[in-house]
Amino acid sequence: MRLHRNAKTTPVTRALLVTRVRQQGWTVDAAAHGQGISIRTAYKWLRRGREAAFDDRPSTPHHQPRRTTTAVAAAIVAARYEGLSAWRIAVRLQIPRSTVSAVLARSGLNRLARLHPSAPIQRYERTRPGELLHLDMKRVGRIGVVGHRIHGDRRRRVRGLGWETIHVCVDDFSRAAYVEVLDNQHAATTVGFLRRAVHWFAQRGVRVERVMTDNGSAYVSHRFRDACRRHRARHLRTRPYRPQTNGKAERFIQTLLREWAYAHPYSSSWRRTRALRPWLRYYNAERPHASLIYQSPATRFPRVAQ
Repeated sequence: MRLHRNAKTTPVTRALLVTRVRQQGWTVDAAAHGQGISIRTAYKWLRRGREAAFDDRPSTPHHQPRRTTTAVAAAIVAARYEGLSAWRIAVRLQIPRSTVSAVLARSGLNRLARLHPSAPIQRYERTRPGELLHLDMKRVGRIGVVGHRIHGDRRRRVRGLGWETIHVCVDDFSRAAYVEVLDNQHAATTVGFLRRAVHWFAQRGVRVERVMTDNGSAYVSHRFRDACRRHRARHLRTRPYRPQTNGKAERFIQTLLREWAYAHPYSSSWRRTRALRPWLRYYNAERPHASLIYQSPATRFPRVAQ
């Protein structure tokens, strides 16, 4: 049941009204005045209270002689499953478009996307640190002054400062993260980031076995392929237009932007980069992670906190 936001009564207060009048000895006038309703409304709910019916009744008429017949409604739904729009269905069946739209809304087919249910989400998780690393990158603008995401005025910004690229690496099992802010997205830069990420995990006693990336130009380059071979890591790439396959990196980037990149009014790019390392230590060692039952990555990869 959907109540009006300014409704004076609810099923609970209606039951209270009946209880006061019939069991506690209140007069109808006093009970109505106490709840701020008219005497007529009070008598209505007292009458319905005999059947314990305190919910609102639907406003749909009992008799609708001009309602669209079941056969026409079925034909509209069948045409919709052919992928036809409302006006094309109306032309085919020679009925008003408003009738078609009403039937589609009642059937829950007023949007074409609802014709085919979404594919079930397939979640996966590796069994040990280093078994699979997710790599991705995100460009952010360089900072000359405090940005519009902080002060809200898009007119106050400095143009022509260029871009920086945040390169991220997330361990599939523990969600431990390694991040660097670099100048660009070139293959040589990306290969250098991979080398340092593998070394970072090696310092903590973990050998990287697989690396997953999207199909960005740097990741499909021969340099990156050769770098994976040197590190004896198998390179996995996502299917085109399927970013959810690399969803752990995608989701981490959202958290990174919200809690670090745009969380404070940095006066320069240098200050923003300087704040990255403390935030990463907090993320890896202390920050609760929903997919880890609100534990930190350090609970699955203790040496990440070192």
